[in-house]
Amino acid sequence: MDILATVAEELGIRRTQAEAAAMLLDEGNTVPFIARYRKEATGSLDDQVLRALADRLTYLRGFEARKQEICDKITEQGNMTEAVQSMLDSARTMAELEDVYRPFRPKRKTRASVAREQGLAPLADRLLAQEPSSPPPLVLAQEYADPEKGVESAEAALQGAKDIIAEYVSDAPQPRGLLRALAYEEGVIETRAAKDEDSVYRTYYDYSEPVSKIAGHRVLAINRGEAEGYLKVSLALDEGKALHILYSAFVRPGSACTPVVEDAAKDAYARLIFPALERELRGGLTEKAAEGAMKVFSVNLRSLLMQPPVRGRVVLGLDPAYRTGCKLAVVDDTGAVLATDVIYPTPPQNRVAEAEAVIKNLIRKYGVSVISIGNGTASKESEIFIANLIRESGLGVQYVVVNEAGASVYSASRLAAEEFPQFDVSLRSAISIARRLQDPLAELVKIDPKAIGVGQYQHDLPQNRLAETLGNVVDDCVNSVGVDLNTASAPLLAHVSGINAGVAKSIVEYRGKEGAFRSRRALLKVPKLGKKAYEQAAGFLRVPESDNVLDNTFVHPESYDAAKGLLALCGYDAAGLSPSGFRDLAARAEQYGLKRAADSLGVGLPTLRDIIAELTRPGRDPREDLPAPMLRSDVMDINDLRPGMELKGTVRNCVDFGAFVDVGVHQDGLVHISQISNRFIRHPSEVLKVGDIVTVRVLECDPVKKRISLTMKN
Repeated sequence: MDILATVAEELGIRRTQAEAAAMLLDEGNTVPFIARYRKEATGSLDDQVLRALADRLTYLRGFEARKQEICDKITEQGNMTEAVQSMLDSARTMAELEDVYRPFRPKRKTRASVAREQGLAPLADRLLAQEPSSPPPLVLAQEYADPEKGVESAEAALQGAKDIIAEYVSDAPQPRGLLRALAYEEGVIETRAAKDEDSVYRTYYDYSEPVSKIAGHRVLAINRGEAEGYLKVSLALDEGKALHILYSAFVRPGSACTPVVEDAAKDAYARLIFPALERELRGGLTEKAAEGAMKVFSVNLRSLLMQPPVRGRVVLGLDPAYRTGCKLAVVDDTGAVLATDVIYPTPPQNRVAEAEAVIKNLIRKYGVSVISIGNGTASKESEIFIANLIRESGLGVQYVVVNEAGASVYSASRLAAEEFPQFDVSLRSAISIARRLQDPLAELVKIDPKAIGVGQYQHDLPQNRLAETLGNVVDDCVNSVGVDLNTASAPLLAHVSGINAGVAKSIVEYRGKEGAFRSRRALLKVPKLGKKAYEQAAGFLRVPESDNVLDNTFVHPESYDAAKGLLALCGYDAAGLSPSGFRDLAARAEQYGLKRAADSLGVGLPTLRDIIAELTRPGRDPREDLPAPMLRSDVMDINDLRPGMELKGTVRNCVDFGAFVDVGVHQDGLVHISQISNRFIRHPSEVLKVGDIVTVRVLECDPVKKRISLTMKN
């Protein structure tokens, strides 16, 4: 197999692009670095294509290694033939590869292996040949009866031979492949109740759906219901069609032995083939569903991490609770903690007046302009309390309800203890809730992505694969935004290209000992940070305090001379780099000629365009171009909603069957996939992403069941 050609075809890219990307990856370059700084080599492949390429490259290289291993083992056995080699060469999946190897794989003790030890293989061969002139099977079997070998009778000999034939039928690669295709094309997943009691799985108590159509989220739901003992799950497949495939391959009419072979084929299907196919098919469905769920999780996580920061504001974080009280934390516009407190405006204490006094004092004393409320327990009561206070006090503040998922995980972590040793666990949650409004990315990277709550069935997915996938998303987001070298925490730095947790800790320790970095070059003085790590990381680390404005851009140090040369070509004083940028640089570069400038400076056009964009707006945060979070000053109750009411809301989660939208009541409303767009869509993520501000209408509201149905259709 030409691996690079295969990868290029699958991803719809040129082979030269695949070759360049593979070489760069093999040299130890990170995906973010390649995506931003090696565009000329790869033809500007983005980070998602590069990650897909890296995954397929790993899989196909493993596939080829396994193929060679199998080839060597079959050759060592002396069983390699042109036919076997041809089947190995034509295999395109691991399943097909293992099908070819199955007849040659060393087997544990089976009924067939026992029969072979008893000397019944020749009998099996004679029966399988199905000669027209063959005597009756029992007559053939009689000469193989041997009590000393454990074959007590002709009937026992015949049964042993049938076991050998059944195993031979089961191991045959081509019929097995046809049966696999039949199972995927025409198989049906059936579920039944395993317990006579109500549960969330009631929908599946008497349910069936074709394998070819079943959605991934239903596969995962069924798997969970089975694991919890509520469901029995099976594969239904037309036995007649399945046996026809086997009969066509092995049965020859017109022989006295034909019925024996038919019986052996039936036994092979029922005892060996079908159970294995069922396990394989369900495993394949689960794997596909898991990959789909991880993709949805990744898309949602990316959208959440890339939500615009609320800069330049003093924020009051409120972590709602009942009995233990609502925790408060005021943080300034840099995220530094100014004050903390605890109030009890919710049941059972209901100390509303006292709580109002505390809030008003904090707002006036520290100039709070936004209150960030966590969406957990007692969120609704806390929101009503804050909305009433805002309305009655006239203090001019606004509030926003933020997703607090993971805040408790962070607050109890070693990292939180190191960051805020002076505060107890509960107050750290309030700090996190405040800071994730100011800079969602910088705060959320401190939390295990699985705990952020923007996916489904995350506990049912392969945990290592999930962690890798979500970690890649965090890496891509961090590197697409860039990191302030002098303010970034160690967890944030650890996601920068080329920097691991150990190097990140060294950077923070060096910064604490030596003071703020004054340039990117100063990074080379950090212990454990070598030249390769510097090359990979430098462009993503910003130093606003540097005398060199380029240190606060995405321009890589390797391109500094080109950036200064460009300014000179366009009539600027390169020594006068301005933090405000050169607004008409793009127009001047176009006038000079981009190709001419690139050739003169010794860089490619993609790099030149990136340099121009960075010099036009130094220090630009790509998140600033996205819609800001929706701030509120009043609250609604689910009982206030009426069919037809038009509302604005924030998308909290996208799943396979729809999107959950926060419309300002405690319960998120569901926009079913059928209600998202007037056109057909395969997945909500085609239209929506987490954090989007959308206009919806109420279709139905059930206060008892706390369900809100919404539509986005015109």
